[in-house]
Amino acid sequence: MSPEDEALVDRFLDMMAAEAGASRHTLAAYRNDFERAAECVSGPLCQADTDALSGLGAKWSDLAPSTVARRSAALRRFFGFLVDDGLRADDPSEALPRPRFERPLPRILEEAEINRMFEAAEDRASSGEPNAVRNLALLELLYGSGLRASELVSLPRRAVRPGQPFLIVTGKGSKERLVPISTRADAVVQQWLEVAPPGVMWLFPSSNKHISRVRLFQIVRTMAADAGISPDRVSPHVLRHAFATHLLSGGADLRVLQSLLGHADIATTQIYTHVDSARLVELVNSRHPLATRSR
Repeated sequence: MSPEDEALVDRFLDMMAAEAGASRHTLAAYRNDFERAAECVSGPLCQADTDALSGLGAKWSDLAPSTVARRSAALRRFFGFLVDDGLRADDPSEALPRPRFERPLPRILEEAEINRMFEAAEDRASSGEPNAVRNLALLELLYGSGLRASELVSLPRRAVRPGQPFLIVTGKGSKERLVPISTRADAVVQQWLEVAPPGVMWLFPSSNKHISRVRLFQIVRTMAADAGISPDRVSPHVLRHAFATHLLSGGADLRVLQSLLGHADIATTQIYTHVDSARLVELVNSRHPLATRSR
């Protein structure tokens, strides 16, 4: 990027951090998108006109539609910032590409499969072996509370207080939300704390820090294999999807689900209505009397 671009991008990122509460990872992603866009235009990016931006679609033709959509969204926000701050008179972002793509439906597990995972995890934890108790606590919080992997592994040691039916989680954009804690999860976490390494600040420690998201991924896949489920089908995020889908199937309100999941936009939560619809279609095709009737 040109020195002029660098200065303006720094101002934009300062604004995003201060006013929108953007995380370090989000700010790094914005900067990377701007750097890639600057490579595709002649002259400073901040001075690009509609002709320059309209040509980005062809230059990004080999990228995934989701990547193009993300870069375009970042640039729209950047040019909007320039106009709002009086650093530019016009906004050329209408010329940016707007790819159309279908958001894939999330992978989910059936309730029977979730039950098998719990049965296998509970059987192992009954031995009192510390790692087995820890793994059961991880499973209870992933499926029972819908936590993101990063939120779960970074929980402080005393995040779950005995008898308190919720905990406060800091999610994306450093936003806090209340997350429900079931009686089952509470009991297992307290059982884990009795055998967990003492003197550490994390609920799920590893060495001198907390367990990593990669390690959590490995643990969840191992628990799936123990339950006779293909590990390729299971991840911490799949369990979060299962939490949301099963709540919705049980009659949960979409706005409540949005709050529990920590989604900034309800459009993100609405993907679960499509999942439920897909399951209904599958149910009709497999269980309806006409499904087995020969022509």
